[in-house]
Amino acid sequence: MLRRYTCALSRLTPLHFCASVRAIREYGALSPARKTLIDTAAAPTRVASVPSSHPYVHAITDPHRVALLPDPPVPGAPSGQWWPPVAMTAPWLSAHAADYDLLHVHFGLESFSPEELRAGLDAARRADRPVVFTVHDLDNPQIVDQEPYRTLLDVIVPAADRLVTLTASAATEIERRWGRPSLVLPHPTLLGEAAPRESGRSRDDVVRVGIHLRDLRPNIDAENAVIAARDAVRLLTESGRHAEVEVFLNERVRDERAAERVVAAAEGRSDVRVRRTPYLDDAEVEAWLGGLDLFVLPYRHGTHSGWVELSYDLGVRVAGTDVGHIRSQHPSEFRVVDLHDPRTLADAIAWSGNARRTSPALEHDHLLARRTQRLEERRAVRDAHADLYSDAIAEVSA
Repeated sequence: MLRRYTCALSRLTPLHFCASVRAIREYGALSPARKTLIDTAAAPTRVASVPSSHPYVHAITDPHRVALLPDPPVPGAPSGQWWPPVAMTAPWLSAHAADYDLLHVHFGLESFSPEELRAGLDAARRADRPVVFTVHDLDNPQIVDQEPYRTLLDVIVPAADRLVTLTASAATEIERRWGRPSLVLPHPTLLGEAAPRESGRSRDDVVRVGIHLRDLRPNIDAENAVIAARDAVRLLTESGRHAEVEVFLNERVRDERAAERVVAAAEGRSDVRVRRTPYLDDAEVEAWLGGLDLFVLPYRHGTHSGWVELSYDLGVRVAGTDVGHIRSQHPSEFRVVDLHDPRTLADAIAWSGNARRTSPALEHDHLLARRTQRLEERRAVRDAHADLYSDAIAEVSA
C-alpha cells in the first residue's frame, strides 16, 4: 500500500453516499456500525494501533473521539520506523495496559511467529482490552510463500473481538474461511481537503499509460507487465490508435537482474519507456499519476491496493490482474487484464482513452465532485470506527 495511498462519475451528494453505504452493508457488513451522538465531554478512546504512524490509520481516525498512542520506539531502528511493531508484543501490551482502551491491529503480522502473536493477543485479553483486526491482506504482498502468513491469520482472525475489512467480497471470503462476520468499511481517501489541482492529462489523441514497479517486491509481475505493454501498444498502433507507456522502476531494487530484464523487455519501442528513478514522494506520485489515462497493476497476488484508491481520487482508470479483492474497491473504474494476453491490455487502454473528458472544465468538475464525495465518505468511515471502538469496549466490560 502507498504511503498515502471508469465510468464517468456525476456529482455525488451525501444522499448518494448513504445509499452506497446501505448497499455495502446489506451485502457484506454483517455488523454495521451504529451511529451515535457524540458526547463532546467524553474522553476520547485511547487506541494502541499497530501501527499508529501510518497514513491509512490517520485517515480512519476521528481526532475528537479517538486518541492514537504513538508507535513505541523500535530498538536498533531509525527514529520513526514502526516495524517490527513493539506495540504488538506481550511485554509492551502488559506493561502499558493502563494506557490504552483497545488494541487495533492493521499491519506487521509477518514480524512475529504464531506463538509471539498469540502471546500478544493473550496479553491484551488478560488486561480486558478488546482487539480489533482490520483484514487488509489475505495474501501478503511482501512475501512469496503465503503459508506462514496464513498461519498468522489463523491465529488472529478467530481471536479478535471485531473484524474489519475493506470490501464486501473480502468479507465473504473471511466468512467462508473462518466463519466470522466483518464490518465492511471502504478505504477512505488519503488526500487533503483542498480543492483538486488541474488535471495533468493531455488533450491529444495519445492515450497515456503508467506502470510503477517500485522495488520489484515479490508480488509484482514486472517483466511480463512490460512485455504485455509492449505488445498491447503494437496492437493498438496496427489498429490506428496511439498509446504511450511509461514504466517507473526504483533505482534501488530487490533483484537487479530482474530489473535488467525489465529494461530489456522495452527495447526497440520508443512508445514504451522504462525509467529508473529515486524513491518518489507523495506529491511526485500524485503529479505523475494525475497525468495518466490508465494505471496498470501487474500483481501476482494481493488483496487490496492503495494505488487503486489514489487513482480513483485522481480520476485515473485502473487495469490489473484478477487477484484478491482489488477489483472490488472501485469496480466501475477497474478493468481486469491477463498479462499473458496483450489483447486484454490493449482493450483496457482503448477503454480508458474512450472515457476521456475533452474539456478541462468538465475534468475539474468531475474531480471536484469526487473529492467532495470522498471526504464525506471519510467522515462516515471515521464515525464508524469510533462507534465500533465504543461498542467493543462496552461489550468486553459488560
